[in-house]
Amino acid sequence: MVVLRIFFCPKMRVFAVIPAYNEAKRIASVVEHTCKFVDTVIVADDGSSDATAVVAEQAGAVVVRHAQNCGAGAATMTGIDAARSMGAEVIVTLDADEQHDPRDIPSLLEPVVTGRADIVFANRFGQKNHIPFIRRFFNAVGNLVTFATTGRWVNDSQCGFKVFGPRAVREVMIRMSGYEFCTELVRETVQHQWRVAEVPIKVLYSQYTLAKGQSFANGVKTALRILLRSFLR
Repeated sequence: MVVLRIFFCPKMRVFAVIPAYNEAKRIASVVEHTCKFVDTVIVADDGSSDATAVVAEQAGAVVVRHAQNCGAGAATMTGIDAARSMGAEVIVTLDADEQHDPRDIPSLLEPVVTGRADIVFANRFGQKNHIPFIRRFFNAVGNLVTFATTGRWVNDSQCGFKVFGPRAVREVMIRMSGYEFCTELVRETVQHQWRVAEVPIKVLYSQYTLAKGQSFANGVKTALRILLRSFLR
């Protein structure tokens, strides 16, 4: 499997950034599998009250920590900043709950390494994945809100699995601390005129991952925050 990473990225330093909050039971597996496809894994521990940071470090990750829970967007940006300071040229972001399969990383890297894209969005809906209706609904709403506020359509705008190429690594700046940062990243592609690619991926939903996702109320709040900040810009 390591050969695949070397084939796709012969010259670029590839880092993975994994934002994590109370994921001590799952983070080791995610880190260990991700290490097969990147040079360095950074776990951004978002103020966890369990042993997430310790377990991640033992599994081989570099850990950066928030003193308190700040949100997925803030943790992702903290991880990106750490990766940039360590010389990352390409950054992969993925979730810590085993929803994403690290074996999809080479496919996501390919458009960046071949010079076709500055940012790659994973698409959970491009394959025959078993995705619960409520997640399809949230994604549809997120896509519509994202399109309304950015003018760009992305088929899976709310997925945390992405690849940032060298230009995007240099220019990205996430200011929204919560889940609305996914829409903010689409806005970044428009403002910076990044070339965009989308790649189908596998996804695994379990009772655990569904329970950790956004509730309906939180989803509505996220949409409202996105719209409000769009009007205030």
